Amino acid sequence: MPQLHHAQSEDQQLLDKLRPSRIVLPVLIGLSVVGFMFWRSYQPGDLAPLAEARPGWLLVTVLVLLARDAGYVYRIRYLTEKALSWRAALDVIMLWEFSSCVLPSAVGGTAVAPVLLHKEGIPLGKSVAYIMATALLDNLYYVLMVPLVVVIGGETLYPHEALQGGLIATLRIGFILSYVFVTAYALLMGYAIFVNPRAVRRLLVRLFTLRGLRRFRGRAYKLGNELVLASAQLRGNGAAYWLRAALSTAFVWTARYLVIGCLIGAFIPVGWTEFWLIFGRNLTYKVILLIAITPGGAGVAEGAFPTFFGKFIGTATMTNFMVLLYRIVTYYLYLVLGAVFLPRWITRIYGKRAARKVMHS
Repeated sequence: MPQLHHAQSEDQQLLDKLRPSRIVLPVLIGLSVVGFMFWRSYQPGDLAPLAEARPGWLLVTVLVLLARDAGYVYRIRYLTEKALSWRAALDVIMLWEFSSCVLPSAVGGTAVAPVLLHKEGIPLGKSVAYIMATALLDNLYYVLMVPLVVVIGGETLYPHEALQGGLIATLRIGFILSYVFVTAYALLMGYAIFVNPRAVRRLLVRLFTLRGLRRFRGRAYKLGNELVLASAQLRGNGAAYWLRAALSTAFVWTARYLVIGCLIGAFIPVGWTEFWLIFGRNLTYKVILLIAITPGGAGVAEGAFPTFFGKFIGTATMTNFMVLLYRIVTYYLYLVLGAVFLPRWITRIYGKRAARKVMHS
């Protein structure tokens, strides 16, 4: 009976996190911010560049978006050692993206992903291991890419043209601290998975017995146990497994960071130097999104976009249009796709009655 109760509780928590009514708040926040920005900045003629759209760049943007999602589907299918069918892998990725859009950025879809895999028939321990592998690879991409863009872009990664010195210094400190944190987290996870998970578990338990951290001790112990299970599951996989996982991770994140440059290039002439600078600024822009407490960074992403990318676009009104277009293809699109995939997935996993209940909640 306790196991049955636990399963029911897990199911209820999952369905609560995915309920479609969660769409309303982030949409209201995001569109309100964009609407206010348009109201404040609009001048007749500011949107003239729309008449000079470059179809080639628009096509490239669509291809980059499709390639990114195809890369995510490929990665999760092969990380789970083909335990997922292509259809199940697509469902998982769409619902993962949806949950990232309706949950706070600090939580993201990672909290939901292991349960999604578990509901697809993968044991929970393995599901947690696979999601930890994706987290490790995602963090390693960031750890390796940041030094490269810093060497190439230097101070131009920071929006000096939009922020005063004190704010630039704050952004720089935040960028450095986030990089140090992500690097430490990636190294800790890598050591735990590949070398000595039990030592890391002991370290976490001792660390969270310190005053001020004790209330998180239960979570630390749970994380330590999950690292031990993940190590047992993943350590035996060969070099080919990790090479394929690493290459697919590099592919999807590079595609993700290319989207803004492709969108700007579709309406504004952009040289290759500027294009790669836009790519690099995505990494500093990400720091703002990481600390956003709103669902999917709604409002924060829209508000911060002109600061980082307005320089490459021109008028404030055109910049606000690019904000809206960017959020449509990378955020609102996945809210719509989630609403389409969610009832199909719930019907397949739980039945039609559960689907009707969730969709009307």
